[in-house]
Amino acid sequence: MAERFSLKDHLFNPETVGRLGGYFEAAGVFKAAPFVADVLAEMEPLELKARINLIANVLARYLPGDFPAAADAINAALPPPLDPTLTDDDFGHFIYAPLGVYVENHGLEDHLELSLMTLEAVTQRFSMEFSIRAFLNRWQDETLERMQDWVHHEHYHVRRLVSEGTRPKLPWGQAVGLTSAQTLPLLDQLHGDPTRFVTRSVANHLNDITKKEPDAVIDRLTEWQSADRQNEKELAWMRKHALRGLIKAGDPAALLHLGYRPDVAVTVSDFGITPDTLARGDSAEVAMMIEVKEDAPLIVDYVIDFVKANGSTAPKVFKMKVFDAKAKKPITLRKKHVFKDNATTFTLYPGQHQLHAQVNGRIVASVAFELT
Repeated sequence: MAERFSLKDHLFNPETVGRLGGYFEAAGVFKAAPFVADVLAEMEPLELKARINLIANVLARYLPGDFPAAADAINAALPPPLDPTLTDDDFGHFIYAPLGVYVENHGLEDHLELSLMTLEAVTQRFSMEFSIRAFLNRWQDETLERMQDWVHHEHYHVRRLVSEGTRPKLPWGQAVGLTSAQTLPLLDQLHGDPTRFVTRSVANHLNDITKKEPDAVIDRLTEWQSADRQNEKELAWMRKHALRGLIKAGDPAALLHLGYRPDVAVTVSDFGITPDTLARGDSAEVAMMIEVKEDAPLIVDYVIDFVKANGSTAPKVFKMKVFDAKAKKPITLRKKHVFKDNATTFTLYPGQHQLHAQVNGRIVASVAFELT
């Protein structure tokens, strides 16, 4: 049996810890071997975040006790910045994450300016999106003021830090009490960025905002279209990515913004699931025939109302096809759906379920099926 992949072991292991220690040794800060030994002595049973905190704590024992001197040591030990000529898929390595935690732990209260300068340098090796949030919470105005400078930074990892670090719902990140009125002006300056690494972050940030303020996001995207500061194709991608949550939910305003009319005249026939009685763990085929009266772009999904433990139901949307339909030219769509049992994030319960065909956010056909 193949050994299960372990992310924590992939990111934090003797080789990567040795790499970090080696940079400090090369800079004349401390010897790598005892530092690595101290980390490895405690690291094995720890989970990923705990490993980051451990390395930060061990660093504190080896770096100078005076924070300005420690910051100088960190800067001296940093490897070359990530290639500034790239535009995406150059994330750096998690082994530098403990440097941000060290700065949080030792620079947050009394060394704001030096801490922000250090995070600016480190984020060019690995994103400081998690650590910067501690500074947004402690020194909101001052950190936002610095971000106004960072939106024009020559290195795209620093520009991305502005968007990613201020996201309302950053995965695994501590909450920050920022409003869209504070962050949207920053995104206004970043949406025309030439790098996908930054524009993806901007779109993800907007998607976060749609959870509470969908109209504000649609209005902003409309303004950006008029501003003409971003390549048309890239902005089209950003708009779709930013509105993906609303599109999945069938939000009419979001669909209309992207050119998908919720009231499109469409006929759905031969809609169903085969077999219509199946057990948990089985697979089935969802199929339908789509025909439109006039040419129209379509987003076709299917929705399953899953039975919950208490007998109520909850809908879940699945993608079927996005395409430009031609008038009076029917197209048959099919997709295999696996009713995976014992999944870690979703539990199936027996009972009668409902299957819906959804076209441009509107339910246009429904059938029942049984899950045993």
